[in-house]
Amino acid sequence: MASSYHTTHRVEFCETDMAGIVHFSNFNKWMEQTEHAFFRSLDLKIISHRPDGTTLGWPRVSAQCRFDSPAKYEDVLDIRLTVQRIGVKSLTYDFVFSLGERIVARGSLKTVCCIIRAGHSLESIEIPEDYTARIEEYTPPR
Repeated sequence: MASSYHTTHRVEFCETDMAGIVHFSNFNKWMEQTEHAFFRSLDLKIISHRPDGTTLGWPRVSAQCRFDSPAKYEDVLDIRLTVQRIGVKSLTYDFVFSLGERIVARGSLKTVCCIIRAGHSLESIEIPEDYTARIEEYTPPR
């Protein structure tokens, strides 16, 4: 069984709309922040500058979120990230945002491993083995 990465987030006033409910756009930001914290927990980086002058990065190719119930100012959201899939060049994550037993939102994010060379376009590459080795424990069995 795959394990999941867990964090929390206290909703700030500036993250709510006129009705006092979390604005939908924040969930995408929180998914990305959770992904960054997940990488840090594995001693990995989202942006890695390499000795050869290239940069390894993880641009997003899709993101979605479905909202089930509202969250409000000062609610402390439980955020769980599970790696749904490790592809050859991509990672797909599932996210669950909850308040206690109540699901607030569910989302997913797909990101592709890319190399960035000065003066060139982004180029997708196979995920380096040091990344897959650390991320695999968070992936469901095949």
